[in-house]
Amino acid sequence: MEQRIIPSSELIINSDGSVFHLHLRPEMLTDRVILVGDPARVDIVASFFDSRTFEVSSREFHTIGGTYQGKPIMCLSHGIGPDNIDIVINELDALANINFETREINPEHRQLTLVRIGTSGALQPELKLGTPVIAEKSIGFDGVLNYYAGRNEVADLDFEKAFIEKTAWNSLWANPYVVDADAELVERIGRDDMVRGNTISAVGFYGPQGRQLRLPLASPSLNKTIEEFEHNGRKITNYEMESAPLQGLGRLMGHKAMTVCTIIANRMNSEANPNYKTAVTDLIGTVLDRI
Repeated sequence: MEQRIIPSSELIINSDGSVFHLHLRPEMLTDRVILVGDPARVDIVASFFDSRTFEVSSREFHTIGGTYQGKPIMCLSHGIGPDNIDIVINELDALANINFETREINPEHRQLTLVRIGTSGALQPELKLGTPVIAEKSIGFDGVLNYYAGRNEVADLDFEKAFIEKTAWNSLWANPYVVDADAELVERIGRDDMVRGNTISAVGFYGPQGRQLRLPLASPSLNKTIEEFEHNGRKITNYEMESAPLQGLGRLMGHKAMTVCTIIANRMNSEANPNYKTAVTDLIGTVLDRI
């Protein structure tokens, strides 16, 4: 089969040989990547590194590469929201699997290990503040995966159908998709000190997660319905905004991907802890030891 040459309009490469948004060059990429939302959190992750080899900042994308326990690793901030994940995962995969000189796909696939460390709001009353929750299954409200061929092959279609029926899903919203985290990665990092959950990736922070300020909600009872939802013994545990596109695109591209979040608010108990940085820092150390 003849190799496809990827046009410059589809993969934009900067004049210094770096990929368009991340401003990373292929030789900078490590097989293990920690992903965080906040650019400032990259410095916290890198404070655990044995050494630093590079640092790049472009928009909300801040990257520090180095070593941890003698092994190459990098931490990259993706900003907030599923649209940013679409950018980050596609550009990381391009760095790994596309020849930037010929614009052809490399003959040998390079698999990345991608772990997102984030914060989240609980949807079950028993989840205490500070609990680490792995998105073993992630439910995408964002619709990102629906734009890619093969989404049904990596999605849990039975779960999707049950969820749509239970919530009487609004036809104006993107169809939800349900994807699993990489099972080996969950086993390696999860152990018995983390909850294995079912996490919603919302498309926004306020209305899309059922928060009402001045504007009324289209579906005020949605969160209550989600809390009560159960499929094959699985309940929805928490909200965040990035796990589903990360895990879905990861599966489509052949990478290992998962998300683990510290619970900083409980939506059912109306509790929140704005001083959550200690719990997040502890979680970072745990993930680095196990990735």
